[in-house]
This record gives sequence, structure tokens and C-alpha cells, in this order.
Amino acid sequence: MNAALLGKKLGMTSLFTEAGVHVPCTVIEAGPCPVVQIKTLEKDGYSAVQVGYGKKEQKKVNKPLLGHFSKSGVKPTTLLKEFRDFNTDVEVGLELTVDQFQKGDKVKISGNSKGRGFQGVVRRHHFGGVGMGTHGQSDRQRHPGSIGSSSYPSRVFKGMKMAGRMGGTTTSIRNLVIVDVIPEQNLILIKGSVPGAINSVLEIVKL
Repeated sequence: MNAALLGKKLGMTSLFTEAGVHVPCTVIEAGPCPVVQIKTLEKDGYSAVQVGYGKKEQKKVNKPLLGHFSKSGVKPTTLLKEFRDFNTDVEVGLELTVDQFQKGDKVKISGNSKGRGFQGVVRRHHFGGVGMGTHGQSDRQRHPGSIGSSSYPSRVFKGMKMAGRMGGTTTSIRNLVIVDVIPEQNLILIKGSVPGAINSVLEIVKL
């Protein structure tokens, strides 16, 4: 990994390429992310770079965490994240910006997907439903149907596609293409959609 950043999803827009192709894009406000700590294999058992994102008032930070920031000489941030195997030369206090990325780079973006609450099988697993509303099935159209397996083994197998909680999980999408980078405003434009709601935090890793 030679480039990684934290950012905030601002929404979606679209633009035209030089060839006149209309491209839908997601706008991400990425960084700047200060390097708070560098972990090494000898001292910590693994190599990683810890970066911060956002701003947080000093009075709202507990003392252990405040000491952690003070040791690094970095102002408190709302979020801390570690990126392992960061092979770019960095030092504590350095700010990582969108300058790490270029137009045309492929990235992996991870975020917390939108929570949909408790959903049925039609929405959650794309079931087709029973289909017909006749023959006494006037209220079965969106139900899962039979889930048992006769008298043996007389139980429901684990992993059955059933109704339940949908969304609200960490989701990653690889090979997304950067359409444009605007360093003056700390913006990255990604082709297509990315996980998460507006203003949610995203992890951007260069592939």
C-alpha cells in the first residue's frame, strides 16, 4: 500500500470527459489526515501508520487520548485509523492529502453501508414472491415460502435466506476509478457510487 486516506462522502454529481462521455461520480472530501503514530514490527509486532481525520475540541478528548495526541504534536481528531504495510516514507506530524492520488488511479473504498432496518426476503434477498394471489394465497405474495425439510431433520438449516436486519455493515468496493482530483478543495471524484450515506466516513486505499 503506497497511498491511503480518510474522507467524507459529500454526494454525487456527473461530468463529461474529454471524449464527451457522461460519467456519474461520487464526490469525496478526502483529508488532510495527519500522521499520529508509526508502528513498527520490532516495537509493536506489526507495521502500520496511524492517521487521524476531522477536528475535535480539546476539552472533549479524554486524558489518555489527549496525551497520545500531545506526544505526536498533532491536534485532536475525531477519528483514528491504522493502515498496515504503508510502504511510503512518512513521519509523525506529516499531513497526508489528495496529492497521493492521480486521475485514472484504481482504488478500494470501504465504508459503512446504509442501514435498512428489518427487511423481508423480497427486498433483502430479491425473492420473486409466490406470484399468484389465487387459490387461497391472498396474503402470501411477499413471503419466503416453505423453510422446513419434512419430518427429517425437523429443523431449519443454518444460513437460510430469511427476513432480518439489512445494511449497516462494513462494505468494500475494489477497482473504482478516480475521474478527477481537485487538490485546492481536497476533493476526489470517483466513477460510480460508493458505500455509505452522505457525510459518512470512507477509507480510500490505492491499489
